[in-house]
Amino acid sequence: MTVFVADKLPDEAISELENLGQNVINHPTATASDLDSGLSDANVLIVRSTVVSKSCIENSPNLSLIVRAGAGVNNIDIEAASNLGIYVANCPGKNAIAVAELTMGLIVSLDRYLGDNVVDFKAGKWNKATYSKADGLYGKVLGVIGVGQIGSEVITRAKAFGMPVIAWSRSLTPQKAEELDIIHAESIEEVASKCDILSVHLAINNQTKGIISKEVLSKLKDGAYFINTSRAGIVDEDALFEELKSGRIKAGLDVISDEPEFKQGEFTSRFQELDNVYVSHHIGASTKQAQLAVASDAVDIVRGYVQEGQVRNWLNRCEHTDAPWQLVVRHYDKPGVIANVMNELKQADINAQELTNVIFEGKQTACCTIQLDAEPSSEIMKSIRTRQDEVISATLIQL
Repeated sequence: MTVFVADKLPDEAISELENLGQNVINHPTATASDLDSGLSDANVLIVRSTVVSKSCIENSPNLSLIVRAGAGVNNIDIEAASNLGIYVANCPGKNAIAVAELTMGLIVSLDRYLGDNVVDFKAGKWNKATYSKADGLYGKVLGVIGVGQIGSEVITRAKAFGMPVIAWSRSLTPQKAEELDIIHAESIEEVASKCDILSVHLAINNQTKGIISKEVLSKLKDGAYFINTSRAGIVDEDALFEELKSGRIKAGLDVISDEPEFKQGEFTSRFQELDNVYVSHHIGASTKQAQLAVASDAVDIVRGYVQEGQVRNWLNRCEHTDAPWQLVVRHYDKPGVIANVMNELKQADINAQELTNVIFEGKQTACCTIQLDAEPSSEIMKSIRTRQDEVISATLIQL
C-alpha cells in the first residue's frame, strides 16, 4: 500500500509509516495544484491544510482513505470522497492545548502591544510612553463561543489569568457551566454584549458559517478584543473588517479568508493596512508537541486501516440509512452463505444498504444484519430459511 504525505509531518511519523511496511511518498511542499493532477499510485493520502479537491479525488483511482492530520476537514471535498467510496478521517483534540496557548498569546499580545513593540525595536525606535498603556487582563471577562476541547483548554488558561468566563455552546447546559465554574449564556449575542474579549472555538459547517455576524460584532463593547483561532468562515469578515477599520475594537486572528494556499511567499491582505489587528500565520496547531500528537494519531488511523480494515474517526459514514427493513440471518460460518442470501435479494431487485457480519465464539456460527430498501416477499424469506445446512434462522424486522 502506498501512503502519500502532502504536508510536513515529523520524521518520527514518517518512520512509523515505513515500519508498517508501507511505501511512503513524502511530499511536504505539495500544493493543491500538485494534487489536482491526481495521485495515481496512492492508496492513502495524509494532509494537514493542503486542499484536497474533487479533481484530486477523481484523478486518484487507487485512493481509498484520506486522513486529515488535524481536526477541521473543510479543506477536503468530502462529498466527492463519499461519491467514490473513499474514507475521510481526522485527528480531533490532539492540538487543543496548542491552539489554546496561541489564543492566550494573542490576547496578551493585543493588551501589551507586543507585535508593535518588537517592530519598533527592530526599527531602532524606543516608544515606552505608548506601550506602557496596557489595561491588563486580570478581571477582564472572556467570552468563549464553543466549549469543546479547545474552548475548554482556553477556559482553564483564562482562569489562571484571573479572568471570569461567560460562554455559549450548543452543548453547554447551565449544569455543565456550573461544573466548569463559568457563566452560561443563552446566546452568542449575550456573550458578546457582556464580555471584554470574545474568542471563538467552533468547527466550520453549515450551521456555524458566518455565525459571528455583523449583529454579534456590533454587541461588543468599545475597546473589546475579538480572537479567532478556528476558521475564517466562522465570522462575517466584511463586518469584522469594518469594525476594525472604525477603530472601535481590536482583533487577534490566526485565520483569514485570503490566506495564501502556498507555504511561503509574498501576499497581500486588506488586514495589513490596519494597526489594531494582529494576524498570525495559521499556526494554532503548529507546535512540536501538537504536531507529534496529531501525526501519531494519523499514523494510528493508517495502522488500523492496514491491519484491521477499520477506520477510526471515520467522518463520512452514513449514520442512518433510509432502509425501512432489517434482515437478521443467523447462520453457519462457512463459504457462500451470505453470497447465497444476497443472491436471493438481488433477484428480487432489493438493495442491501448496509451489512454487518459478526462471528460467535468457537467460529462455528455467525450473525449477519442487513439493511434493506424494500420488503422481501414471503417466498424469498422461505427460500432463505429453507437453506437448513446454511441458515439457522432469518428474521425480518420493519424499522
